[in-house]
Amino acid sequence: MKKAFQVLALSLMLGIASLALAQDVAPINLNTADAELLSELPGIGSAKAQAIVDDRDANGPYESVDELSRVPGIGEATVNNLRDQAEI
Repeated sequence: MKKAFQVLALSLMLGIASLALAQDVAPINLNTADAELLSELPGIGSAKAQAIVDDRDANGPYESVDELSRVPGIGEATVNNLRDQAEI
């Protein structure tokens, strides 16, 4: 019985901890963010973040998240993974 109570208590604590860690994060604007902020996006490291900034500087602002695919090394799968975390 004591073991069952410990497991239940641990489960409750983990559930509460996950709620505390879950937070709404504002999407990152692809047209205004610097490379450091862009590198926080999933699948975008520092090199791809700098490539986004370089592409934006060379070709103008993005009109949609889909236009990220014009950056070398960023494909459709990466774009799809970023839809909820990136904005224009």
